[in-house]
Amino acid sequence: MFKKILLPVENSAYDAAIVAYVRDLAKWSGASVLVIHVADGFAARNVEELKLRESEEMREDREYVERVAAELSAAGIPADCLLAGGDPSGEIRAAAEREGCDLIAMATHGHRFFKDLIYGSVANEVRHASRVPVLLVLGKPAVRRPPTPAP
Repeated sequence: MFKKILLPVENSAYDAAIVAYVRDLAKWSGASVLVIHVADGFAARNVEELKLRESEEMREDREYVERVAAELSAAGIPADCLLAGGDPSGEIRAAAEREGCDLIAMATHGHRFFKDLIYGSVANEVRHASRVPVLLVLGKPAVRRPPTPAP
């Protein structure tokens, strides 16, 4: 069914839901996964033009996408990763087309109208402008529960 899934992640607790979903979908369909994070700070947007060094944030983002791809690979799923810089929705759409992905699977925070007006919604922009089908999964931040005390 799917051959290559683009998995945008944002390096936050919201990623857990979409990574788990894509892991199961890729196993079921035999697809490979390309994990992408789009760094959108000043350094990330201008690293090439201004010949800047990679910022600490970009290094952390690179390590994160590499770790997600390694976890998928360890689960038996062919996976690779990509760190991009610039406008997140534009970079995600461009990567999906350039890399030959036949599905973009991404988390959405589930904001409603007012928060989307204030913060915008990358998922919404991708969904409306992409030529590649988009699967949106409501991401919920992972909650760390304290250990239960021993009796």
